Amino acid sequence: MTKDDDTDAADTLRALLDARYSCRGFLPRPVSEETIRQIVRDAGRAPSWCNAQPWQVTVTRGAATEAFRAALINAAQTEAPSPDMPWPVAYNGAYGARRRECGFQLYEAVGIERNDRAARAAQSMQNYHLFGAPHVAIVHADADLGPYAAMDTGGFVTAFCLAATARRLATIAQASVAAYPAMIRAHFDLPASRHILCAISFGYADPDHPANGFRTSRADMAEIYDPRG
Repeated sequence: MTKDDDTDAADTLRALLDARYSCRGFLPRPVSEETIRQIVRDAGRAPSWCNAQPWQVTVTRGAATEAFRAALINAAQTEAPSPDMPWPVAYNGAYGARRRECGFQLYEAVGIERNDRAARAAQSMQNYHLFGAPHVAIVHADADLGPYAAMDTGGFVTAFCLAATARRLATIAQASVAAYPAMIRAHFDLPASRHILCAISFGYADPDHPANGFRTSRADMAEIYDPRG
């Protein structure tokens, strides 16, 4: 590659990173099977410890998406969350501030007052409606590989979202869906050895949906970069 090629590649990557966002309103238009396979193929180039490549995805379409959406909504309404991997104990300091900022931006975008608990709860339930997405990828890994499989799979999730963005598709990675792993394993006939890590709802963004009208801020370089020497 020439120096110009290097610059073009870096600019392309930066543009994809800047363009990606968590979509919370999708059009019903389906994505072609060929495109889905290309995205999964590209995401599978993510690095992993010992090249274990621990990730697998179960991807729905059409009636399968609707059946899972209904089952997930029922689980969220009738079951207590019981994720395979523990959720954060607390969001302290800057982490909590970023979390609150994102929530307030979402509520403002969709016209929910901060003290309207009922409306906030209804908006939260949109997670289990998969925000209307025509597809969802259930991301899972072998339980015996432990937390490092989850760490490696995070790279796969990022690569999946960028590969989708490169094809003008929208995504949202959802930890909330992983709250009901037993139901998910039963629904998709997955073995008990598969840990449900997250889901990625994806498809074509609804440009008129108000929830898609904001973008979260990013941490300053000083908050994430500690140069030594």
